[in-house]
Amino acid sequence: MDIDKLLYIDRRIIYLLVAIGALIPIIKPIGLPVVPTDPVQGLFDKVESLGPEDAVVISYDYGPSSEPELNPMSEAILRHCFTRRIRVMIMAIFPLGGVNMAIRQVEKIEAEFPGLVYGDDYVNLGYKDGGQAPMKAMAVSIEEVFPTDVEGTSTDGMPIVEEIRNYDDVALVISLATGIIGEWWADLVNAQFDVPVAVGCTAVSAPKYYAFFRSQQMIAVLGGLRGAAEYEELVKRKYPKIAATYEKPEQKVISATTGMDVQSIIHVIIIAFIVFGNIMFFASKKKGRG
Repeated sequence: MDIDKLLYIDRRIIYLLVAIGALIPIIKPIGLPVVPTDPVQGLFDKVESLGPEDAVVISYDYGPSSEPELNPMSEAILRHCFTRRIRVMIMAIFPLGGVNMAIRQVEKIEAEFPGLVYGDDYVNLGYKDGGQAPMKAMAVSIEEVFPTDVEGTSTDGMPIVEEIRNYDDVALVISLATGIIGEWWADLVNAQFDVPVAVGCTAVSAPKYYAFFRSQQMIAVLGGLRGAAEYEELVKRKYPKIAATYEKPEQKVISATTGMDVQSIIHVIIIAFIVFGNIMFFASKKKGRG
């Protein structure tokens, strides 16, 4: 066995194996088991406790770079809320979240629920500049903060805006966040106005948000693609109709579960090469001493 050749294996072989490992579960989903954890279960249980008389604010506080992790969360949460006929107010504190992420996500999911009425069951209020300022002002009047929706249509007269006047009428705030914005919702809206807050974040941000969860400043944290897959799994178990949606490739549904299959296989390949490289390294040392 030529150990030197194995030590300096062509990196293109590694790239090829990683590509194959990524393609296999996309073409033929493996369905590796996903076990929901407490930080994710908390959000599912809260949404399950709500109904048509309740309202949820979902803030799209992320941009395109976080789409692979946060879009699957958004889709699962919207499907869950709409299935339970919970009224949803959509907004954004992050610029690209309001003009890009929220619009595309809502257009996609609303098509699956033809019975929903815009302005009554849900509304997209768009982006509001000012960081924490509009978040605080919403405690007084949501309509004053958002006099128009994302399309520039007046919110005056919309039943959902008239009935959900401020945080007193909001049962839950969900921030799909990149960076620090999720912290603002906990520090300001939960701490000062006692509104339950949940955050869906990228995996790299998850550790700091778990601290908020442990201190009970957040009722739930969905961390990265795994958090999205766990929530998706909970929703699919409870609602067979939603589960069937994920089985229809023509609907181009983003599945976090499939994403976890891809991620898991690639991790196994990388670990295997690390172990192989170390074995070859020590074998070459032994050969040199011989």
